[in-house]
Amino acid sequence: MTTRVIIVRHGQSNYNVQKRIQGRSDESILTAKGEQDAQILGETLKNYQLSAIYSSPLQRALGTAKIIQSCLANSPTLKPLETLREIDLPQWENMVKEEVEQKFTQAYRTWKTQPQQLSMTRVTPSGSDEEFFPVLSLYAQAQSFWQETLPQHQGETILIVAHNGINRCLLMSALGINPEYYHSLQQSNCCINILNFTGKWGEPVQLESLNQTAHLGIPIPPVRSPDNPLRLLLVRHGETEWNRVGRFQGIKDIPLNDKGREQGRLAGEFLKDVPLTFAVSSPMLRPKETAEIILQHHPGIALETYPALVEIGHGLWEGKLETEIEAEFPGLLQAWKNSPETVQMPEGENLTQVWTRAIACWQDLVKTKSTAAEPQVGLVVAHDAINKVIICALLGLSPANFWNIKQGNGAVTVIDYPEGSESKPVLQAMNLTSHLGFGILDQTAAGAL
Repeated sequence: MTTRVIIVRHGQSNYNVQKRIQGRSDESILTAKGEQDAQILGETLKNYQLSAIYSSPLQRALGTAKIIQSCLANSPTLKPLETLREIDLPQWENMVKEEVEQKFTQAYRTWKTQPQQLSMTRVTPSGSDEEFFPVLSLYAQAQSFWQETLPQHQGETILIVAHNGINRCLLMSALGINPEYYHSLQQSNCCINILNFTGKWGEPVQLESLNQTAHLGIPIPPVRSPDNPLRLLLVRHGETEWNRVGRFQGIKDIPLNDKGREQGRLAGEFLKDVPLTFAVSSPMLRPKETAEIILQHHPGIALETYPALVEIGHGLWEGKLETEIEAEFPGLLQAWKNSPETVQMPEGENLTQVWTRAIACWQDLVKTKSTAAEPQVGLVVAHDAINKVIICALLGLSPANFWNIKQGNGAVTVIDYPEGSESKPVLQAMNLTSHLGFGILDQTAAGAL
């Protein structure tokens, strides 16, 4: 039984506008825009059957949760929990970020580059001072939330309304992402994230989407800084007939079907106002045609094809349905689903081989484009397996985490390199599919790779 968890961040607060550190301070309140966006978020979620709403007790999150609750058809119980309270930054709370950067220069640099190593002092209930690590403490807090809450909602859908920091740690701890990647997951005000737990805590989890903002009229999150050297829009090709029926494709050069072309058209509409500076794709028919459809809105951009971005070679599985694979190779398909990093495709590739070529290609692209004189925005259209290993690598995950990442046909993922190719990228949004007409859930074909 899959447990679906919808995680949202609170609406805009006055501290967000003032660029103040909020942390556990409860002085910041929702702005009029924050309340309005919370209302939009509630309307977006109103027809989903939620078993419960869990919220941080801080007023900016609790206020957002109450607005959402008032919109929902079934009005589920709202439960504020201490385990959803925001990160504790006692020395910085209520201060403007520029002031923090000037007054705590070294600590702020650690916060930005190695957040898991940042230490602070806080007062214990007994009145003594103790040193602690804010990000590591928050990560453990997120784990406690999952361990305590998940058993109560097996097979149900729940909503979490919380904050930037705790949301990141909820996502990272569920997926096994190291705390050092704390700044690699973007959380916009009133965004939507979706996690699918296949069982209990410790069993496989899928990140279906990250930082959806289209319901707010923002197709993709804006670039954080005009000096951002590189943004990459990673897109999976549209549907093929083999996707639709669940037939393994691999390096068989199967073209888009009519629905796949329509998905490409809708992705093109979704991205038409993005000022692209370059575009690349796998040379195979399905991603190449998807890219060409998207680029109809960008006539000045020439498409380059990169052979290293071709799909995983499934070897003797290609052209077969799951039932046929199981009959010919008993047990191997289940191993692929349970431990994909251990499987060598008969007369095909394994994930390590795909990982090696795809990541090398990606890194070369990032390095080349980051050195351009002007900021670059590129379209990259590839395949399910290619996109998954790229996203896993960017988040410090391994081939064993392959199934933790969802990539739907025609989905858009947004990746920024705000500090250049040598720094950690920021996953601004992942697996956006609302432009395909599904609402907040990815309902693309669950077909084979």
